[in-house]
Amino acid sequence: MLAYIKGELTIKARGYIVIEVGGLGYKVYMSDLAMENVGKIGDIVKVHTYYRVMEDDISIFGFNTQEELRLFELLLSVSGVGAKTAITMLGTIEPSDFAIAIISNDINTLKKLPGIGIKTAQRIVLELKDKLKKEQQIEELSIASSKVMDMKKAIEKDSKEEEAFTALQVLGYNSKEIEKAMEKIDKKNMSLEEMIKAGLKQLSIK
Repeated sequence: MLAYIKGELTIKARGYIVIEVGGLGYKVYMSDLAMENVGKIGDIVKVHTYYRVMEDDISIFGFNTQEELRLFELLLSVSGVGAKTAITMLGTIEPSDFAIAIISNDINTLKKLPGIGIKTAQRIVLELKDKLKKEQQIEELSIASSKVMDMKKAIEKDSKEEEAFTALQVLGYNSKEIEKAMEKIDKKNMSLEEMIKAGLKQLSIK
């Protein structure tokens, strides 16, 4: 399994790039938006990867951030959403905006994305909310300490913070990671979107 590829960007073509590593050229499929931001020909670039193996095809999909990769994986978990549709969606919506759409049942935003009709948009919201609920139940059962639960109770006092917390969970982060990130943010006077993006910035710091 490839977690990421780091090497020289040698080709930018329609729908994919080529990264050369040790004399080998890796063909990596990316969204148009991701390709715009990945770098210039000749640059040393690093892309996070999803390695897909099927009976008649082996493909590598690339992403500039962990959040884009997490979103791609989430979309693939929805019935009826394939890799082509998922990668196209990533070219038109930011992970934070996607998370807000899920937690607010914003079908209108999702159905405007390329290749997504109202039925698919409804299915995305329904299945991902159900998935999040199950993961929360499993996580809560496995928590030995009450610290995280206390944090979540405190967050529930502020609906905006609660929504930001849930949005970050939609993007695949667990409660402990989110708790640490939220503690480092000056949330006063922040909008929901600003809070989510600030949280993502903290979560991306290694």
